[in-house]
Amino acid sequence: MQKILGYVRRAVQEFDLIENGDKIAVGVSGGKDSLVMLAALANMRRFSEFNYDLHAITLDPRFFNKDGDFSSVERFCNSLDVPFTLIRTDIYEIVFDIRREKNPCSLCSKIRRGALHDAALAANCNKIALAHSYDDVIETFMMNLFKEGRVGCFSPKSYLSRKDLTLIRPLVFAPESAVISCVKRNGFEIVPSPCPVDKSTYRQEIKEFLMQKEREDKGFKHRIFTALRKSNVDGWSFKHD
Repeated sequence: MQKILGYVRRAVQEFDLIENGDKIAVGVSGGKDSLVMLAALANMRRFSEFNYDLHAITLDPRFFNKDGDFSSVERFCNSLDVPFTLIRTDIYEIVFDIRREKNPCSLCSKIRRGALHDAALAANCNKIALAHSYDDVIETFMMNLFKEGRVGCFSPKSYLSRKDLTLIRPLVFAPESAVISCVKRNGFEIVPSPCPVDKSTYRQEIKEFLMQKEREDKGFKHRIFTALRKSNVDGWSFKHD
């Protein structure tokens, strides 16, 4: 956990992610990234220069129109002394049964974002923490480059004026390998995703491409990440004191 805490503290300092008095809604899917991020933010409260509160929010897509079991997530939140809210949704039904989307990820993501924003406001939060890791940053950058022909990525911090909410991504410096190691060392109980398109998306293709390039040319992903930061787009520029 110490290594993850180092990555999170660096992101908080580099991108000014947390301020005194923040109440942060933490999006927790039950996957490895969101559990590790929640644990890091909860532990960091003990020694952070900022006073902030957390509220974990889990959205159940109700895959195959059945309630998901997130009891392990609730136990995890209780162990960290973090309030927990579970919201049942009709995301699966809308995306797969009603709309029958050929490319379901985009619509699913859009609905999830809206539901999470509303849940954060209902919990009186002013910020939302999303668990995008270092690898997610690089994958998204490459997807935008290959698919849309543009240089860009999601931002480490962004303000939603219509909702008066700020999105923060405290895990952006943490490689997936460090997240996996943290889960194994601490015995975190992962909630497996039953999503029918899991592991068969364009993002998965990019992930496998990057893994292959990294094996052939060590440091490949790091150079892409550095190029993004040097591009001065989407809030990724280096901080100048």
